[in-house]
Amino acid sequence: MKIAVQKYWWILLPALLFVLFLLNVSLGSVNIPLAETLKILTGNEPSNPVWKDIFLDFRLTKAITCVLAGGALALGGLQMQTLFRNPLAGPDVLGLSSGASLAVAVLVMAGGLGSLFSSSISVAAAACIGSAAIFLVVLAISHRIRDNISLLIIGLMIGAVTSAVVGVLQYISKAEDIQYYLVWTFGSVTSLNWMEILILGSGVAIGLAISITCIKPLNVWLLGENYAMSMGVHLKRSRLLILIGTSILTGVVTAFCGPVAFVGLAVPHLARLVIDTTNHRILIPAVMLTGAIVMLLCDSLSRLPGSDFVLPINAITSLIGAPVVIWVIVRSKIIRV
Repeated sequence: MKIAVQKYWWILLPALLFVLFLLNVSLGSVNIPLAETLKILTGNEPSNPVWKDIFLDFRLTKAITCVLAGGALALGGLQMQTLFRNPLAGPDVLGLSSGASLAVAVLVMAGGLGSLFSSSISVAAAACIGSAAIFLVVLAISHRIRDNISLLIIGLMIGAVTSAVVGVLQYISKAEDIQYYLVWTFGSVTSLNWMEILILGSGVAIGLAISITCIKPLNVWLLGENYAMSMGVHLKRSRLLILIGTSILTGVVTAFCGPVAFVGLAVPHLARLVIDTTNHRILIPAVMLTGAIVMLLCDSLSRLPGSDFVLPINAITSLIGAPVVIWVIVRSKIIRV
């Protein structure tokens, strides 16, 4: 069975993605029959015109957001795990999500501005500025430090500093502003309109294009910096491109969906369970498909059957991702013993 999955992953993963996509767009407080959903998808008019508006403006945008966000975060996590040769590295190890969180916290909580700047565009813009600012800091440091492990530690320390500043802002802010910020940190894939999805998709496409150009460096980087240098890889330039690609992928998703947890960290390991390879020419599409599948599954599970109540997406991704991370740690210890 496992051999069959590894051999035909390029058929099975897209098929599973399609099934979960249909399942996701079928769930909601309003019951839309599957036959009517297929009518709308094929461009035909449903029996109830209201169903078309609900489907196109809410459910379809939500499902597309899941696909884009899941694929982007998973790809970012794969690149960070390869670059740092650390299975517990994720797309947020550079501190980009922390920078976005700090910028949103300043916007919402500093001086009680949450009621004035509560639109999704202003929050997304603040998150982009925060991610970009941290990226510039990391970029400046990367020019001076050649050791990837040191860069990893610096990224984690930047995240710790920004978390401390956010904690101070929460301590001095009003309860309603804190609540608005906390809701944002839970993550969400439901509030995007078509213009925001276009921006999100463009950012993911740019990050993916940069990642594709780094396939060769990613493959040889697994064997160490010395081997990569002997293979003619320009270490400084390739590391810069990998950092830029991951920063774009992580920053644009965090801006529009909030800091989604564990997807970038856990999904690359799930993909490797299905496809036993280290070739990034295969891993990149496989990981992106797996990330989209996981996000669609998590969003579907967050919608309680028979209820209008929706759980935060971060709660579901953590419930799925945390056991995967624990399994990676335990498995690595067993192998070493």
